[in-house]
Amino acid sequence: MIDLTIVLFERIGLLLLAAFMLTQIPGFRSLLDRDIAIDTVIYLALVFGFIGILGTHTGVLIRMDTLVLESRITDVTSSEVLIGFSTVVVMIAGLLGGPYVGLGAGVITGIYLGFMGGEAWVANSLINPLAGLITGWTGQFFSDERVIAPGKALFIGMFPPVLHMGLLLIFISDQEKGVELVNTIGIPLVITNAVALAIFTMVIRAALNETEREAAIETNRALSIAEKALPILQDASLISNADKMARLLFGELDVAAIAITDKQKVLSHVGLGDDHHRLGEPLKMRLSHKALDTGDIQVAYDREGIQCRFDACPLKTAIMVPIYRSGEIIGLINLYFRHSQQIRAVEIELAKGLGTIISNQISGFEAERMKKLLKEAEIRNLQAQINPHFLFNTFNLLHSLMRVNQEKARHILIQLSHYMRANLTIASKKLIPLKNELEHVNAYVEIVTARFMDQLIINKLIDQDLEDVLIPPATLQPLIENCIQHGLKDKQMKGRIDLIITRKEEWIYIEVRDNGKGFSDDIQALLGIEPIDQKNGNGTALYNINERLKGIMGEGSRLHFRNIPEKGSSVSFKILVNARSGV
Repeated sequence: MIDLTIVLFERIGLLLLAAFMLTQIPGFRSLLDRDIAIDTVIYLALVFGFIGILGTHTGVLIRMDTLVLESRITDVTSSEVLIGFSTVVVMIAGLLGGPYVGLGAGVITGIYLGFMGGEAWVANSLINPLAGLITGWTGQFFSDERVIAPGKALFIGMFPPVLHMGLLLIFISDQEKGVELVNTIGIPLVITNAVALAIFTMVIRAALNETEREAAIETNRALSIAEKALPILQDASLISNADKMARLLFGELDVAAIAITDKQKVLSHVGLGDDHHRLGEPLKMRLSHKALDTGDIQVAYDREGIQCRFDACPLKTAIMVPIYRSGEIIGLINLYFRHSQQIRAVEIELAKGLGTIISNQISGFEAERMKKLLKEAEIRNLQAQINPHFLFNTFNLLHSLMRVNQEKARHILIQLSHYMRANLTIASKKLIPLKNELEHVNAYVEIVTARFMDQLIINKLIDQDLEDVLIPPATLQPLIENCIQHGLKDKQMKGRIDLIITRKEEWIYIEVRDNGKGFSDDIQALLGIEPIDQKNGNGTALYNINERLKGIMGEGSRLHFRNIPEKGSSVSFKILVNARSGV
């Protein structure tokens, strides 16, 4: 009995060595990170079924009166009993993949043992699928862990060999020889099977722990990259500093190349392939457009997925990570690799984490910037209440009207109170109904048209049923004020301002135009992009409005500036009918 136990341990050492080598294969280790699905069940059943077949050839042959040791078992006679290690493999499959994986591997191994023959071929064939089911179910019952603890595996591993002994007693025709066989192999088989199962689970758990350590290292790397990216994102947007960010990521990550894109074109490409992956070229990859449309990370596992037309391109695979700003996708970070084997679960999770961290940083800085702009708008509105020039002109108007038209003076005084109250109440809100913004505009328009009488005409062309559309506060009135102070500054008679608000499908189009001098070429190129402070004009208000529109409503709602051919200027933007604050 001792000799048989030693021999079984020697033979099972080969199986454990193969198991250790299996855990070092990236493809197998990646299976441990995935949920068990039908394709994974089939794959694992085939893999363990094949290993179980190999396990049958590393066992021992037992005649009723002697033990036969061969380096390779190829044939079993009717008077011999094959004691292989396929049952251990099937039990491992059940613990690792569950009862269905264990059953699949057991059926494959059992069929093969049936063809091998021998005195106990029926018992050997039946024990394998039964062992897979029993081990898989028992493992799930005793533990919710992905891989069961070695102590529990040692306990569970004792049941299938005991069942095997019972099947041998049932199916061996000579009962006396069956009892003698069970007395000979029973204890050694139980001990070696249970110990082998426990050792294998230790190996698998060690492999998982190594994967978790890799994940922890990658997490630390992602946090380190995020910390280094803070100054880049704080100074300007990701789009503006795309090249700096790409060089940072390329230096920190083990990748072949890094590309950063917006929603239409490549903004930066650093690393291999930069001779033909050029800046400004439109996005060609189907997966890039899918990532932008769905917001989900996409992985190209081969060259067809990258869709590069350059035959000698060294880039074979890629991970496309969407980047968000205030809930809106603004571009992609593409991580390129030279081989598909380099994209493991760890790399994909690192890419997801990195994209989330960078998106959160961008959104955080954007929110801070929007708060600052809203605060500036509030200050501007509060200052307008005590603006001496505006108030003195209005008070002079009221003084004059009191002598000639008291009813008109009363009306202007009411409008002034509406205007002042609107400045106080709307500055702290992100979005207000269009009707409230128009009340603010109407109060201002009533005052200025009364001051300029026949010198200024302001027309409002507004589609019906738009009163409840949401719009950022203090948006329209500053645009009209800008027309009066700058566009019509030198126009003595027949100054005209048109406020046009129309709906087309899901968009509301808003335009403020005048018939004044228009924008000079040097000023027009900078309007809305940066604050402009000159003696002849002030573009700070337009810049603030543009930034608030982009930050709250999205990039699609930015201001557009143009000169009208007939003389004059136009400022326009659009908002969604069902707009929601992005901040």
